[in-house]
Amino acid sequence: MGQSSTIEWTESTWNPVTGCTKISTGCKHCYAERMAKRLKAMGQVNYVNGFRLTMHDKALPLPLTWKKPQAIFVNSMSDLFHRDVSTEFILKVFAIMGEAHWHRFQILTKRTGRLSQMDGLLDWQDNIWMGATVESQAYVDRIDHLRNTSSQMKFLSLEPLLSPITDLDLAGIDWVIVGGESGPGARPMDPDWVRDIRDQCLTAEVPFFFKQWGGTNKKKAGRELDGKTWNQMPAEHEATMAR
Repeated sequence: MGQSSTIEWTESTWNPVTGCTKISTGCKHCYAERMAKRLKAMGQVNYVNGFRLTMHDKALPLPLTWKKPQAIFVNSMSDLFHRDVSTEFILKVFAIMGEAHWHRFQILTKRTGRLSQMDGLLDWQDNIWMGATVESQAYVDRIDHLRNTSSQMKFLSLEPLLSPITDLDLAGIDWVIVGGESGPGARPMDPDWVRDIRDQCLTAEVPFFFKQWGGTNKKKAGRELDGKTWNQMPAEHEATMAR
C-alpha cells in the first residue's frame, strides 16, 4: 500500500484508503479506477474490492517504517475526505502523518466541503501539505474552502485541466500544479489555458509546476511549456524533492 511513484511532483505514494466515487467532471476518466480494476484482476490483495471504497488499517503505520525522508502523496488511489471514510479513520491518518515528522505528506481532495467542516478537528503539523483539485472554472469554490483551512502549506492541482480558469485568487496558496488528462479518451487541453495560469502564478509570485500535456501518449507529448520545463516548488521545501 506504499511504493515509489513516477508522479513528477512527489516521490512515493501511501494508500490507507483505496476506491472512490465520481464527484465532478474531472473524474470521468479516472486513472485510479482503471488501475484498481487491473490490480484486482491481478489478484492484488488490497484491491479485492476493486474500486469500492475500502479503508486499510494495516497500511496506516507504513510511513513510520520508511526511515528515509521523502515526499509522500497520500491516497493517490482515493480521496481521504470521501463521505464514506470515517472521521475516526481520517484522524488516525493525521496522527500517523504527525508522528512521521521526517516526511512531507501531500494530500489532494475534491471534497473540500468536508475538509472545511473537519478543519478544527485536524492536527495540522507543518509537514502536511493540503491540496485541492480544481479541474475547471466551475469548481473554483474549492480554492476558498482550502484557503480557509488551518493547513500551513496549501496547493492546487489543476489537473486534468478541462477549461480556462481566469482571475484565480491565489492569496494564501503556496503552489500550483497544472496537467492535462492522459489515457484512453483523454480530453484535450488548450496550451493557452496553461500559459494563462502560468502567467497568473508569475504575477502572484506563486510557484508553478507543469506536470504534463497528457493525451493518449503522455510520454511522447512531454511536459515542456514554450521550450521550458516548469518544476517550481515552494522555495523552503525544494530540498525535499532535490534529494
